[in-house]
Amino acid sequence: MTNRPSRYAQVLAWLDRHVIRRLYTERVRRVILQSLPFWVASILTGLVAVGYEELFVWAEQTSFAWIRTQPLLVFMLTPTAFVVAWWIVAKLAPAARGSGIPQVMAGIELSSPTTHGRIAHLLSLRVAIVKVLSSVVLLMGGGVIGREGPTIQISAAIFRAINRLQPAGWPQLSRQIALVTGGAAGLAAAFNTPLGGIVFVVEELTQTHITRFRTAVFTAVIIAGMTAQALLGPYLYLGFPKVTASTGWFLGVIALVAILCGFAGAVFAKTLLWVNAYRRRFRTVATQAGWVFGCGLLLGGLTFLVGTDAVGTGKPIINRLLFQNDHLTPWYLFPVRFAGMALSYSSGAAGGIFATSLSAGAILGDGLSRLLNVAPTNTNLLILVSMVSFLTGVVRSPFTAAILVLEMTDRHSAIFQLLLGGLMAQGAASLVDPVSFYEHLKTGFVRETLIHSSTDDPASKPTGTN
Repeated sequence: MTNRPSRYAQVLAWLDRHVIRRLYTERVRRVILQSLPFWVASILTGLVAVGYEELFVWAEQTSFAWIRTQPLLVFMLTPTAFVVAWWIVAKLAPAARGSGIPQVMAGIELSSPTTHGRIAHLLSLRVAIVKVLSSVVLLMGGGVIGREGPTIQISAAIFRAINRLQPAGWPQLSRQIALVTGGAAGLAAAFNTPLGGIVFVVEELTQTHITRFRTAVFTAVIIAGMTAQALLGPYLYLGFPKVTASTGWFLGVIALVAILCGFAGAVFAKTLLWVNAYRRRFRTVATQAGWVFGCGLLLGGLTFLVGTDAVGTGKPIINRLLFQNDHLTPWYLFPVRFAGMALSYSSGAAGGIFATSLSAGAILGDGLSRLLNVAPTNTNLLILVSMVSFLTGVVRSPFTAAILVLEMTDRHSAIFQLLLGGLMAQGAASLVDPVSFYEHLKTGFVRETLIHSSTDDPASKPTGTN
């Protein structure tokens, strides 16, 4: 079987031969040849992120519609959706389960010359497609998941695929830079937060010095973000909430709430790890399917009692708290959402925890503001700090969480309060577990990939190519 270059590689080779060589010096040409595939991947990431978001919105609205009109269906449709979403992943691409960020972290760790061929298990286009299918099915059935972590894994898979398709002889950036850049572009396009994407790379994805990949990351974030904006406009993920950036004694209230929310986020992450460890006791397909069905049935029962607030990404709840002055959220909504997130994630289907963690933090912050009798003018600030703090407790990236919420709301006047909340939450979360949730999962995915590549699956073994 001949190893013919792809049509994409042929187009790039023609472009180099007839355009780039004639217009630029050899030094500039080399920079362009290194960057061009990343520009292509960034545009594709922006397009895919927008399409995935539209699909997610449709799936969430679909679930809201049938839950409101036929609430008894939750006892049938939700468990069925859980099983179908789990089966798609288990049968077609096991590495598509869960968030997607630990898979990217594992892929970066395995991107050395001796192990790069094994990354296909974690970051292939097949995995990306399964990720989308499974998460949409789960959300339509009433799952409590987000799309941001999955978008990061999908984006890294796109960058890896484009990097592998370059014509022979082209100067290439490293495989590690391709994955790091893909992760940054994915987060930037998913949330419309370019600074958040850059900070996320530095804080979470890699410990490598930023000078190695800063140009690739910056350009990819800009191109992916601009592509998304070209289709959706210069939107904000959460709009412009009214915020009074209080100082003085109120900073003590902010610190207290941040500590409580960070602690709660860490407990949530610990709960996910415990439930996943317990789930591994079920070895056969039948017992695993029974576990997944049971998770769906429990969530269906909660949904029947609480309604649509128990399901979905939680973004409508955040908007209601920040913009409609609806601070009558029942006390039991936080534990219901907490349980819903745990049940959805432990099903083994695809789905992220970024957006759902933000909504959990908003609900908890609203409850604490009422408990502490905070003035209405300070409530929105406390909710934003709580979002940062709970997300920090889960993922242990305080600066990423603060920058994300800042860019989602364009409330630059509150930046110091958000950063303070993230740092206080980080300290509280470390008391629960000094190792982050993603680091725990990354270790498992690295081990799983190495075991998978040692089998007789030829697609998972090193090939000597990029």
